[in-house]
Amino acid sequence: MWLPLLGLLIGLLMGSVVSVQIPLIYAKYMSIAILASLDSVFGGIKGLLGDTFDGAILITGFISNTILAGFLAYIGDRLGIDLYLAAVFAFGVRLFQNLATIRHHLLYRTFSKTKKVQ
Repeated sequence: MWLPLLGLLIGLLMGSVVSVQIPLIYAKYMSIAILASLDSVFGGIKGLLGDTFDGAILITGFISNTILAGFLAYIGDRLGIDLYLAAVFAFGVRLFQNLATIRHHLLYRTFSKTKKVQ
């Protein structure tokens, strides 16, 4: 349990100390990569809370989602169409669905414990 927290702490420290400028041409690709990683994180948390977590599914889902979204963005750039917005929309919908499921699960746990205590 301490290893992910250590990685998060190191990442936050590095992010606050190191200033990285991303060229505007890569902004679409970075936004998709960030959304793909957030989707995987929230999907993993949802799996943990629902006792259906599988690390292989998490990693392969992250890789395949990132590749497909990057491919859509690349093809869209070549065609002059903002196809990356389809990936942004899909990841956005999944993020909110996963977050709602996580919230419901945590609220159910919290309120079901308080009812049993009383």
